Amino acid sequence: MLTRERAGEIFDRIRKYATTDEVEAYFYGGRSALTRFANNVIHQNVAEENYGVSVRTASGGRTARASTNKLDDESLKRVVLASESLAKVQQPDPDLLPMPTPQERDSAFGLRRSSIPARYFAETAAITPDDRATGVAKIVGVANQHNLTTAGIFSNAESVEGIFNSRGLSDWHTQTSAEISVTMLAKDSSGWQKSNSPDVGNLDPLALAEIAARKAIDSATPREIRAGKYTVILEPAAVLDMVGFMFWDFAGQSILDERSFLNNRIGTQLFGDNVNIVDDIAHPLQSGSPFDGEGMQRQHVPLVENGVVKRVVYARATAEKMKKSEYAGKVGPVGATGHGFLLPNEMGEMPVNIVFGEPEHPQTVERMISSTERGVLVTRLWYIREVDPYEKILTGMTRDGTFLIKNGNLSGGVRNFRFNESLIHMLSSVESMGRLVRASGEESFDMVVPAMKVNDFNFTEVTKF
Repeated sequence: MLTRERAGEIFDRIRKYATTDEVEAYFYGGRSALTRFANNVIHQNVAEENYGVSVRTASGGRTARASTNKLDDESLKRVVLASESLAKVQQPDPDLLPMPTPQERDSAFGLRRSSIPARYFAETAAITPDDRATGVAKIVGVANQHNLTTAGIFSNAESVEGIFNSRGLSDWHTQTSAEISVTMLAKDSSGWQKSNSPDVGNLDPLALAEIAARKAIDSATPREIRAGKYTVILEPAAVLDMVGFMFWDFAGQSILDERSFLNNRIGTQLFGDNVNIVDDIAHPLQSGSPFDGEGMQRQHVPLVENGVVKRVVYARATAEKMKKSEYAGKVGPVGATGHGFLLPNEMGEMPVNIVFGEPEHPQTVERMISSTERGVLVTRLWYIREVDPYEKILTGMTRDGTFLIKNGNLSGGVRNFRFNESLIHMLSSVESMGRLVRASGEESFDMVVPAMKVNDFNFTEVTKF
């Protein structure tokens, strides 16, 4: 693995080759391996190790970036030259700030660095192909037991991320990750489960397989029920893939560009009073680097409190622009929150460590079902697209386990639906929530979210499968 000490030595060489006022190096890479299975057999096993460095140079208000995965002297000279050459042909950027110092990083918003739980686990890094094959064998065993066909992946990785700049700032992060995804297929039905964690001890391939198999079995011979508005119980993966579409809007640059659905809504009651959302890198179920693309520390940011949008996140330059804009004083506290991307970029920033508030009275999915006279249980969603960016209306489809709820019980599988639903309406119609879990989906990044029981969820069409 690339170490912080080795990266520091490489950065010293990069500085020697640079002729600009400032230089920054972002290091990335690691080891990863994946076992893929389909039709109840392993058909692919791959592994790779790769590291790279992305060099940004800045001078006279101009900046540019170039990258390489070769760390020898000649390659480092070329990547520095490429960055400097690209910077020279850029127009000066009046909003470009000097690279941050350690003092600026540590004093941002007056908060000290959060205490980050361990996110490197030797057991995860040490997973072998045999270990993954053993996990897959358990999944295939469940499929064979129920005459189902299974497909999916079992992967693990250890990664590094680091940043150094010529003003003395440096930081480093190492992390492991393990992921299992399971799909179970029957003649006319399917079931699915997925889990991801830095600690492989949190993953249980047998349990995931049994849940996916049960969904495929119980949703067999799906009936068709008409489209319309239903009480819907969304499992955590479905919640994640829906709400993930709104967090690009919780950013200062989106407000300034007037492309956020939060424009003219910050400080208003937008969602139900039982909805609370924070961005919290230090949450024990979260993962990822504690610093952003400029090396600023990620801060704990309350985004929504009791349904009221309180704050958005900022990169350094965005915060400075916001202070001088017509929105100053209308968008809550303004300052760098450690959510910027690598510069230069057009997007600015985004909250990436989303944690919903723990409900006061959490309910299990089973309890939500038992309290529902008529409704639909949704395992997950896919093919989601945005229809109306300001009202945050999304369209998409249910998949891999959609069930009718009747008189407090699951009453068999139903054909999948297409939905058209506003996130604003959805998060204003949450009747109850489950306990927080680290959820994984297919349409968005991992988050810490609950299952949700939502009233009047709008299904517009019925599919033929």
